Amino acid sequence: MIRLRLLSTLASAALIAGSAQADTRQCIDQDCRFETLHGLESLTAADEAGSTVAETFGTWGFDVAGMDTSVKPGDDFSTYAGGKAIATIEIPADRTNYGSFYALRTLSENRLKALIDKLAAAEGLSGDDLKVADFYKSMMDQARKEQLDIAPVYPLLADIRKIKSHREMAAFMGRTQGTFGSSVFGASIYDDAKNPQINTLYMSTSGLSLPDRDYYLKPEFADKKAKYEAYITDMLRMAGVPDAARTAADVVAFETKLADASWTRVESRNRDKTYNPITPAELKTFAPGFDWAAFMASADLKSAQTIVMRQNTAFPNFAKIYADTPIETLKAWQTFKVLNQSAPYLSTRFSQRAWEFNSRDLSGALEQRALWKRSISVTESYLGEALGRAYVAEYFPAESKTKMETLVADLRSALKIRIDNLAWMSPQTKVKAQEKLSKFHVKIGYPDTWKDYSKLSIRQDDLIGNIAHAQNHEWAEDVAKLGKPVDPEEWGMTPQTVNAYYNSVKNEIVFPAAILQAPFFDPNADPAVNYGAIGGVIGHEIIHGFDDQGRKSDGDGVLRDWWTAEDAAKFEAQAAKLGAQYDSYEPLPGARVQGKLTMGENIADLGGIVLGLDAYRLSLKGAPAPALDGFTGDQRVMLGWSQVWRSKYRDDALRQQVVSDPHAPASFRIIGPLRNVDDWYKAFGVADGKYYLTPEERVRLW
Repeated sequence: MIRLRLLSTLASAALIAGSAQADTRQCIDQDCRFETLHGLESLTAADEAGSTVAETFGTWGFDVAGMDTSVKPGDDFSTYAGGKAIATIEIPADRTNYGSFYALRTLSENRLKALIDKLAAAEGLSGDDLKVADFYKSMMDQARKEQLDIAPVYPLLADIRKIKSHREMAAFMGRTQGTFGSSVFGASIYDDAKNPQINTLYMSTSGLSLPDRDYYLKPEFADKKAKYEAYITDMLRMAGVPDAARTAADVVAFETKLADASWTRVESRNRDKTYNPITPAELKTFAPGFDWAAFMASADLKSAQTIVMRQNTAFPNFAKIYADTPIETLKAWQTFKVLNQSAPYLSTRFSQRAWEFNSRDLSGALEQRALWKRSISVTESYLGEALGRAYVAEYFPAESKTKMETLVADLRSALKIRIDNLAWMSPQTKVKAQEKLSKFHVKIGYPDTWKDYSKLSIRQDDLIGNIAHAQNHEWAEDVAKLGKPVDPEEWGMTPQTVNAYYNSVKNEIVFPAAILQAPFFDPNADPAVNYGAIGGVIGHEIIHGFDDQGRKSDGDGVLRDWWTAEDAAKFEAQAAKLGAQYDSYEPLPGARVQGKLTMGENIADLGGIVLGLDAYRLSLKGAPAPALDGFTGDQRVMLGWSQVWRSKYRDDALRQQVVSDPHAPASFRIIGPLRNVDDWYKAFGVADGKYYLTPEERVRLW
């Protein structure tokens, strides 16, 4: 099973339901993957020119020309702050959205191409450099893919055809935890939420290939479901499966039953409900119908003494559905899963058909990404830190890390003061909150110790083998951690990732090198803009430690209740109020933001911009903020935040986001938090408008 990868852009990563990591890591970007946005002047130039130079914005770090001041700030601050820039965005044909984040992603991609091209042309390579070059060449060798066609996955498909029983299928599911294949239950080894010093085994329900259970169950997605069935039919037919149309219908019916038994995304993000330890013996009784012993043995998990179930009440239902499904249907489903996951690495007839469904039909892309771009994505997915080491040496100046450390210190000081001054929180809870803040671990730029790839075998002429070896290598590393102490210095993202995250079990905030560039961070920009942009991102990640789920862990990362009942009730009341605001946002007709799904990110956005503003004021050390082009310091902080989120989406991608993504659409990451900030009203003279809130209606948390 190709498991969720925190740094991957592979289509399969977005198609797996449930993940232990998703329970503990919150990112500024979508699902801990790469983001999508940009500024005014050259929104697609980096794609066309292959630029490796970071661009700048305006004369002091903000693109004033991109504003649309004909719109009142209280009516639509997103358009006011960046409407002209957003209007100029032309979404590239191979993208489903575009803007500031994807412009930086493109920059990172271009830089990686320059590094890889240099390696690919070099002679006498060895070690990680040779592995990177050979992996990239194996993906770029289209002629060999056409020659081999489906042959690279024949052995795996043959193994599936030989399966005669549900027990053998469970064993196959366990064996493919590290590579191509799927399971109705997914395994992850990760920090134990109630004993964060030790790695433990998490299990989640899995098996769905559409973006969310709603795609199977709700009538508004009936057309997508029909296209999905047609896609399965085509893939099975190309693989020589007889009666492909009927078989595809059986596969969709099976997944629809799983979808109906699945928890919603809102339920799956509740950390109190998703920590359910059980022994392997107890699990056999709790969820009969699935051969747990065969699965665990085949996945090399026999040593596990405890399994933490995430969607625990769904386990018995999934096991029963599995047991009741004919083995021939399960074999067809598994065959399709292997084909769907491997298709991007096979001949054009497979890769093109997979793109047509997974990117065009589901998200609205108009053309497939260039082979070199796909090749870089795949290479960095599996050899990310090998590339990251070269990226840092070439593109990350030491002074950026030093300046970031100062910014982080300022943001922490700002929150320390705010906690002391919270009117709604009791002294008892404040002491615990300050203790947690004092224990935050900060990682900036890149890891101190790089990942070891010495045992990973890579060949220039074996792409499918390379991916399988890399997946199995990663799974073997994970299994070796089971029951062992957690490495506190391990990173969940590579340095070249344009993103940032908070990890609740490590109580850490992490900022990879690639996000520390304009429009997020520019050492030559006005400090106010930096405090609004990267300062807002830093604040966002810090506040994740105090959002509706992050607040449930203490300063040592232990999942426990450290709040007084009264304070928790006050917090939840304000959070519900914020959720109701987001429920009212409708970026497309019939597509409403889910306040409960996006709750953690919305709280983090609100806290992030407030902390960025406070930290900027602290940095002035009592001196008045200068005015620039008629904009006050406070205004520039908020404009810096807004510039980060300038973006445009295709309709299908936007509808998919509101159903499946824990982040609100970009425009509401500007409007939603700021309309709750008293200083925003003062700074921009907002006294009325579509998004005006009375002081009593505004949410005040952190």
